[in-house]
Amino acid sequence: MNKAVLVCRAVFPDIVDRLREHFEVETNESDVVWSRDELIAHLQGKVGVFITGTQPIDAALLEACPELKAACSMAVGYNNIDVPACTARRVLVSNAPDVLTETTADFGFALMMAAARRIAESEHFLRRGEWTKWSVEGFAGSDVHGATLGILGMGRIGQAIARRGALGFGMQVIYHNRSRLTAATEAELGARYVGKEDLLRESDHVVIVVPYSVASHHLVGAPELALMKPTATLTNIARGGIVDDAALARALRDKRIAAAGLDVFEGEPALHPALLTVPNVVLTPHIASASLPTRRAMANLAVDNLIAALGAGPNKGRPPTPLNPEVLA
Repeated sequence: MNKAVLVCRAVFPDIVDRLREHFEVETNESDVVWSRDELIAHLQGKVGVFITGTQPIDAALLEACPELKAACSMAVGYNNIDVPACTARRVLVSNAPDVLTETTADFGFALMMAAARRIAESEHFLRRGEWTKWSVEGFAGSDVHGATLGILGMGRIGQAIARRGALGFGMQVIYHNRSRLTAATEAELGARYVGKEDLLRESDHVVIVVPYSVASHHLVGAPELALMKPTATLTNIARGGIVDDAALARALRDKRIAAAGLDVFEGEPALHPALLTVPNVVLTPHIASASLPTRRAMANLAVDNLIAALGAGPNKGRPPTPLNPEVLA
């Protein structure tokens, strides 16, 4: 009998068929969001699992699913996975870096521009039938070209956003990161390293692209928002919980900052209710990587990892993007 694997969410059928060439596959065609207990129940007898960025894989789940040998995610972020616990149990973990970088950077820049130019706010005004005349100051926002772009987190996506800002819009790019880039990379990006507080004070537009961790929880809260210019915007395409959404809603309500663009939320898909009451925020449902080519590339990479990690296919034993390759030894 073939090894059995689980696909936790509805995924492109032709990509799932690639798994069926090697394994018995259980899918979730109805795309139900399983509870933790339901996920554990579905994992019984499975040696591999295809996950997204939300299914929790931790020590307790691994204890309840002793046959599991590989957990392969189509997301780039993996804060839902306890990698050390997986390593201790010899469970291979993989994610999907690189394939979503440019698409996510496109979206982050679009979200920043929508917040700066008050696009969502003005569209709602128009749809309500309130547009009766043109006015000089009507929905006047802030410029993007020539402005100062502050990037919190300068990994692949942060660097892609920096290129768009510097080369496409003539922006002055500053950044803060756990580790500073090389001088050559800074020169290529036209980016200047600054401390976090200086970045918040100087930026006209702040974009957050740091990974989520305990250390980055509420990295931007009330004290940080208080440092920003009242004309500035904040865009979060990283992970929910990095921004204190309650503090941000208050800052938006009080016009402490001009606007925000949010694709991720603390406790999503639930939103802090105050975010729905302020007009100067653009809200999207975690879709920064949602172009069809990119989502297919993400799913294909997760399948490549799962097939190889479980000893099948042309790359057996050599998954392309392992997070804990030491378990393969």
